[in-house]
Amino acid sequence: MAVDGNWNLTLNTPMGERTATLTLASSGSTLTGTQAADGDSAEIFDGSVNGDDVAWKVSITNPMPLTLEFTGKVSGDSISGDMGIGFMGSFPFTGTRA
Repeated sequence: MAVDGNWNLTLNTPMGERTATLTLASSGSTLTGTQAADGDSAEIFDGSVNGDDVAWKVSITNPMPLTLEFTGKVSGDSISGDMGIGFMGSFPFTGTRA
């Protein structure tokens, strides 16, 4: 699938721009993988893929315990969309294939 592989993400957050790496694998409509930032890595969960549309969640502990909810679209070697940060709202993210 077009989404499979390694990605370098740029996240626009309330604390400024942050970077993360993302490894994705699709099987049918299920999306699995890992996301890493600031030396921490976590398995994604509730991942889905429908054509070029992707969605996943990841739980982080730094800078505070939160579940981030990503929804986006893959276009060739680019990915972009929104990252929901619970009570703080939604913020854009972009990425390129690593």
